Amino acid sequence: MREALLLAAQAAEAGEVPVGAVVVKDGQIVGRGFNSPISRHDPTAHAEIAAMRDAARHLGNYRLVGCELFVTLEPCLMCVGAMFHARIARVVYGAMEPKTGAAGSVFNLFTEPRLNHHARIEGGVLAEECGKILSDFFAMRRAQQKSQ
Repeated sequence: MREALLLAAQAAEAGEVPVGAVVVKDGQIVGRGFNSPISRHDPTAHAEIAAMRDAARHLGNYRLVGCELFVTLEPCLMCVGAMFHARIARVVYGAMEPKTGAAGSVFNLFTEPRLNHHARIEGGVLAEECGKILSDFFAMRRAQQKSQ
């Protein structure tokens, strides 16, 4: 999760919402990503998607069987869907996302019995640090808007 936090800081430096993610296989990071939908003009450029794309390139397979994904913010519906398709085994997230969280806050797709894949889920890891980078970012953004 510490590496994901470093990636979230990179997103913030780029003016993106600070979310970072890593994919781990057998204890090694095989994929990294951070939010970049603004700069890429791409609504799918979430940290989790970027990390899974990087891992898939690194492993040479779109199925990420046996991989774990660590992300600083609870994943959204789109990202959870991609995790299912990739067959991610475990998802660990930091801060909860009360507006769009799809791993327990708004709803939990990981417990939906009608879906054909289920990952283990763990939330709240380094939640305070993960939440702080987000709240600091939005406070700074609001201050900038007031000064304009």
